[in-house]
Amino acid sequence: MVSLNKKIVRTILIATYILIISLVIYGISSIYSYLNTGADRSSILHTEIKKINQYLPEINWAPINNEGRQIDSTTLNAIENNYLDAWYIRHIAYKSNLKNGIEDYYTDNARKNLYAFIDSNFKQKITIESTTLKHNPILNFFSEDGQLAVITDKDVIEYKHVFKGEELIGKFSEKSTYKIILLLEDGFWRIRHLVKESTEIYKPKYENTTLENFKIKGINYYPQDTPWTMFGENFNSAIIEKDFKLIHDSGLNTIRLFIQYEDFGSAKIAEDKILKLQQTLDIAEINGLKVIITLFDFYGDYSILNWTLNHRHAKTIVSKFKKHNALLAWDIKNEPNLDFESRGKDNVTAWLDTMINLIKSVDKEHPVTIGWSDTNSASTLKEKVDFVSFHYYKSLDTIETEIKILQTKIPNKKLVLQEFGLSSYKGIWNPFGNSKKDQANYFKKAQEIITKYDLGYLSWTLYDFTEVPKEVVGRLPWRRNIQKRYGFIDENGVKKEAFKYISKK
Repeated sequence: MVSLNKKIVRTILIATYILIISLVIYGISSIYSYLNTGADRSSILHTEIKKINQYLPEINWAPINNEGRQIDSTTLNAIENNYLDAWYIRHIAYKSNLKNGIEDYYTDNARKNLYAFIDSNFKQKITIESTTLKHNPILNFFSEDGQLAVITDKDVIEYKHVFKGEELIGKFSEKSTYKIILLLEDGFWRIRHLVKESTEIYKPKYENTTLENFKIKGINYYPQDTPWTMFGENFNSAIIEKDFKLIHDSGLNTIRLFIQYEDFGSAKIAEDKILKLQQTLDIAEINGLKVIITLFDFYGDYSILNWTLNHRHAKTIVSKFKKHNALLAWDIKNEPNLDFESRGKDNVTAWLDTMINLIKSVDKEHPVTIGWSDTNSASTLKEKVDFVSFHYYKSLDTIETEIKILQTKIPNKKLVLQEFGLSSYKGIWNPFGNSKKDQANYFKKAQEIITKYDLGYLSWTLYDFTEVPKEVVGRLPWRRNIQKRYGFIDENGVKKEAFKYISKK
């Protein structure tokens, strides 16, 4: 028995020894591997940069005709990636006044000026929110030993908001040219010098595009069974075909569609969403309907550092569909003024302004508008939009006064009543609500006002819905039930009394 116990103890000791030795060897090999791996920078960065999700400025290299050694595409791509990473890190540092990550992208010499600038801003309680939207680098020199590169980055488009504490004290949009020297250190390209050679105020100007003689007579559209998830798993082109024919036969000529930013893949647009939008536009064209596309529904983050992602989203869609025959106009954002208080009016309007610039730079033929939630905000950026869109869900008793004020503020652009309607819900959650007869009278009067003031219009909406996502109006049953009954056609597919006023006779 004693001999058996000794054997057990000896076995345990040997197994423990082997385990310890194995762990030591594994640890040493891991350290060795780590110290000799230069290509995977994510394991050593403080910030774990992932540009595909965080920072995607447009970058256009000039044809390569540099002095010194010829450069291959792999090396040029590495320079580009590290160079943009350096810009992104600098944006973060200026916003936070923290120095994390700077040493990964700037040499010792270049860090001195950055650190001094950050320290000075920190003492003065100054922060800078910034981004670059476009770079146009030229490779001037690539050394024979492959360790040094000199580039000129022309016409870099920059935006900056400068804060003193919580107060916005300055907004700047600039077009600048930089001279940059990069050194290859530890397998990565770090900035040695970055000098601004010239700068000017950036104020792009684009020609206004009109609707010409086209009068918008339309409706905001979602299929009855998939409101707010039109381009999801239950996308059904046959239903859309039937609805679009009905819309056209009802005397309307335009529909307004909604692109939800996250649903479409944010900066990296999902291919299946593009195909579904393509089918929808094709069906609209077949049925003689024009389409207004709203690009940023259910989006409310206007942070400058995210602008490059928003621009990538918009540019992908606009580039794809700008030549489609069914396209009538681009609507930047649905009711952005509702974010003025929570996100800051300056932030929201700056975002809208740059988005208009982007879309007009890509598509010079189709007009651009913004879907304001009321008449009070509708004059915002009036010089930039091609026609003015506003929503109106208040009593029609006051709308004529507000239209006259708006026409005085904006005398030279067409006005479009882009959303209007009345819910016919009258039940336990709203016993004093409106009946179907009230809804019909509402649209009868609305069409009289539309005719009197020569407005374009898009009513809300074709169908009553059985379900409304909580993200639209929240969880409160009285709000959700009211939202379900704005349609001209009820949940059983029967046309309501209001349908006779769906279009202007």
